[in-house]
Amino acid sequence: MKLVTALSFQGQCREALEFYKSVLGGEIQAFAYAEAPPGMPVDAKYDDWLMHGWLQIGDQAIMGADMPPEFAPNIDKPKNGFDVSFHTEDAEEARRVFDALSAGGTVGMAFGETFWSPGFGTFTDRFGIPWMINTTGAMPS
Repeated sequence: MKLVTALSFQGQCREALEFYKSVLGGEIQAFAYAEAPPGMPVDAKYDDWLMHGWLQIGDQAIMGADMPPEFAPNIDKPKNGFDVSFHTEDAEEARRVFDALSAGGTVGMAFGETFWSPGFGTFTDRFGIPWMINTTGAMPS
């Protein structure tokens, strides 16, 4: 069994997945609306948008798609009620990921030590996706 977060975008899915890949590594599989079977009820202006994107990172993945407003009328609203969550035992790696993915976004909680973690922080990335970056493992003495 695998649970995968599926993210929705408005024409930036390919750019977002490439950005996430540049920070997290992995391989992207994707196809655009133009590659869908004939008869799809999607305006040709969305041909370059991704109908399906998949970033495989080791045994984990992030899924994404560009959602025309006809399919997702609230796509332009801020995302809330979830976060993409990244966990590692390495605080330096957590900081690197936090710094890289939060660039151009809005930091909610600066990365730093908390009572539960040697390094934790939150942000909304430049694509409007909320993230939590967490260091697992023992607290420093």
